[in-house]
Amino acid sequence: MTSLTRLLRTTVTAVAALLTLTTASATASAAPQHHDDPRAPGDFVALSSVDPTIVQEIRYFTPHNFVGERIDGYRQPLCILTRPAAEALHRAQQQLLRQGHSLKVYDCYRPQRAVDHFVRWAEDLDDRKMKDEFYPRVDKTRLFEDGYIAEKSGHSRGSTVDLTIVPLPARPTRPYVPGQPLVPCYAPQEERFEDNSLDMGTGFDCFDTLAHTLDPRIQGQQRANRLLLKSTLEKLGFVNLAEEWWHYTYQPEPYPDTYFDFPVSRASLPPGR
Repeated sequence: MTSLTRLLRTTVTAVAALLTLTTASATASAAPQHHDDPRAPGDFVALSSVDPTIVQEIRYFTPHNFVGERIDGYRQPLCILTRPAAEALHRAQQQLLRQGHSLKVYDCYRPQRAVDHFVRWAEDLDDRKMKDEFYPRVDKTRLFEDGYIAEKSGHSRGSTVDLTIVPLPARPTRPYVPGQPLVPCYAPQEERFEDNSLDMGTGFDCFDTLAHTLDPRIQGQQRANRLLLKSTLEKLGFVNLAEEWWHYTYQPEPYPDTYFDFPVSRASLPPGR
């Protein structure tokens, strides 16, 4: 066995163990499935069934997001995608593991009820509790006009993913505690909320033009990190949303015109998926 093979095997085992522990603890508090909930089509899968080594930090299952609470429809901290998108991420992960890195997903399929939750939050101009981190330079009255919030999301079609790259071995990150002091998402990496990812210049879900993938103010290693993510995914059929360095959609989409609303839960999937 070569030293590279041993390193990869050790890395994959460590990541898988970390994911198992994280998922087990989070699943314990998952909301129950309802008998009348819609179900996913047969070609939707849990990403972990296709590649268990990809790190998952499903932010909308937690209160650490721009709303400040768990988002409607997130019953479990689980990445669900159409199978073609999941298999393409698996191929990207194989490339990154050889470089000592791993993908980390923040959000995958997103039910329409979650998008509706975002819209209700955006219309409540008095709710600004997460402003200091996620949109410090944007007036909440402009969230729709500036394109940060919309009534439909490509995520609901099942082939869009928000993600980053983490160096291996992936170190654990401290949990967010509601009410703790917030730091702007574009602050230097050592000052903003702790994330075990490569430095991409801003945090995830940063409502700021600095989050634009090719913003010319992002240079040096931060730009190189964004381009590593971009080049790796684009070779495998993903298209980046220019306004968000973390946002990619697999093409061609199996469901380009359908916005699903089944909950994010294993119970939404066919058995074994």
